[in-house]
Amino acid sequence: MDVTTWYLQQTSVTDLRPARPPREEVAIVQAEIPSADFHRFLYSAVGSDWQWTDRREWTDEQWLGWLAGGVETWVAYLHGTPAGYIALEQQGSDVEIAYFGLLPFAIGKGIGGHLLHFGIARAWQLASSRVWVHTCSLDSPIARGNYEARGFRLYKTEVSKV
Repeated sequence: MDVTTWYLQQTSVTDLRPARPPREEVAIVQAEIPSADFHRFLYSAVGSDWQWTDRREWTDEQWLGWLAGGVETWVAYLHGTPAGYIALEQQGSDVEIAYFGLLPFAIGKGIGGHLLHFGIARAWQLASSRVWVHTCSLDSPIARGNYEARGFRLYKTEVSKV
């Protein structure tokens, strides 16, 4: 099967476009304590429907090592329940949106654009060069559109066999 991967970027904070507010009140809180269990939960809960497999078998040490390498995680809570997250990875003067998504129950509630806008704004507080992300044809069919609606521009496309 062919998988298309799209790489998108913003090169200025002025590229960021706002999102509509969510339909219900959402709290976005930084997960400040590095926790392999919590990040494994977020990764699995968000990515299980979208073929996220690259970190499924990671050990606690691998998770904690990654988190210690300049990663910030922000979690959206709806009525006290985790609804989605965005993980920002500092890479010199760039910041990658390493992971972003919603738990299945939260899709369609207007949370995604709001959380993404929040995360990109935070990424620009950390980045001086660019904010970038990649998504693929196995991901949510609305993922790329959400990134583009927030001001990301395509800069590279790759097709690979899986």
